Amino acid sequence: MGKTTSTFRLDADKREALDAIAEVADRDRSYVLKEAIDAYLDVHQWQIEHIKKGLRQAEAGQFAAEKEVARAFARWRR
Repeated sequence: MGKTTSTFRLDADKREALDAIAEVADRDRSYVLKEAIDAYLDVHQWQIEHIKKGLRQAEAGQFAAEKEVARAFARWRR
């Protein structure tokens, strides 16, 4: 996979925080930024796939039974 350079603006305090993390991890800022972007993409791609799956299920009429919903809410209330 090819690499490309991206430039963006960052608040000074965030840059300092990245540098502090990089120093503790004995890495450079680019490494920390790459790891952060990878984690961000993983989370959002996971969310998008689950949303799409839910929409496909809804379009197919596959809904949870009333009892299943009640059990789920009961677990969340604990």
